[in-house]
Amino acid sequence: MKNPHGRKPATATFLANAGRDGRFAGSFVNPPVVHASTVLFDSIEDMVSPGAPYVYGRRGTPTLASLETALAEFEGAAGAVLCPSGLNAITAAILPFVGAGDRVLFPDSVYGPARTFADAVLARLGVTADYYDPTDAGDVAARLDPATKVVYVESPGSNTMEMQDIPAIVEIAHAAQAVVVADNTWATPLFCRPLDLGADVALLAATKYIGGHADIMMGTVTAGERCWPRLKEVHGALGLCVGPDDAYLALRGLRTLDVRLRRHHESALAVATWLEGHHEVARVLYPALPSDPGHALWRRDMTGASGLLSFVLRGWSEDEAAQLIDGLSLFGIGYSWGGFESLATIGSHGIRRTARPYRPEGTLIRLHVGLEDPEDLMADLDEGLRRMRP
Repeated sequence: MKNPHGRKPATATFLANAGRDGRFAGSFVNPPVVHASTVLFDSIEDMVSPGAPYVYGRRGTPTLASLETALAEFEGAAGAVLCPSGLNAITAAILPFVGAGDRVLFPDSVYGPARTFADAVLARLGVTADYYDPTDAGDVAARLDPATKVVYVESPGSNTMEMQDIPAIVEIAHAAQAVVVADNTWATPLFCRPLDLGADVALLAATKYIGGHADIMMGTVTAGERCWPRLKEVHGALGLCVGPDDAYLALRGLRTLDVRLRRHHESALAVATWLEGHHEVARVLYPALPSDPGHALWRRDMTGASGLLSFVLRGWSEDEAAQLIDGLSLFGIGYSWGGFESLATIGSHGIRRTARPYRPEGTLIRLHVGLEDPEDLMADLDEGLRRMRP
């Protein structure tokens, strides 16, 4: 973006202007939504020219380019590609760097569908997945071997919220010539830029905070100079693309990300602090809390926190937890998160561990704290807890 004052703009200013190109949008604030498959040329020479900006709808349109340009600059990356979903972004971030006989290291707390992809699809391609203790960078070093081509990080981890020492893992992985892929969906580039921490590739489930309104499916992958050409090549070869309407909505969501995510942080911290003092709650898992085991890493590597947290109920069964959730008024029950709405679910469902046993202290509930007033959310939770345990 233009910088007429000779100073780096604040993030909110950047997000309000990123990706805007007057060559395509003219005097309009928002870019046109270009629905296109075929692109026409004046001649065969123009058609085969390597300098043609657009050649086929799957390969990009001005709408998609606006979002890709904004995301690449936001992440501090050499480039960005768009995928149909967050899970597809995970696969697109890994596949360019592995082949038969290679290994990938995943944190034991990795997003469940990523583990399914690794154990089912990668295994069929001859790629072995191994899982390391997310809280122990030394475990990464112990599991590395010459066949390890990718080390995957997700900080904090899904449901159980373990923070990872990304710079330490990067140093270990790079010494072994492995690529580091980081899932940054929870913090977004607003609060953490994995490429700045040394990661080679960063991905987002843009379905969540980038879109921000629970109405699109999208993933994004960005990479530094070293890995960008290979990522772009394989993404194109796989035929991955997104529709222009979703790209437009994601770009619109990006404009308000700074305002929304800071509110999510403020409200989630208030709810987490309140939960921590409740007698029915054994523990709250939220890195922004000073009591959280990963708080020091969060303070070092991130500038904020999102609305996703978990808490452990003291002596409750899963049936009781389900009844609690069913009776809440302001928390919807559903998958995903990152929209404006608050959500609740049983977070202990589907947790798998192979590197280190998972010993739950009790039933785990996962909350997404949305944009409602936090006092109303806390009142709803308090009423539910009192109803179940008067």
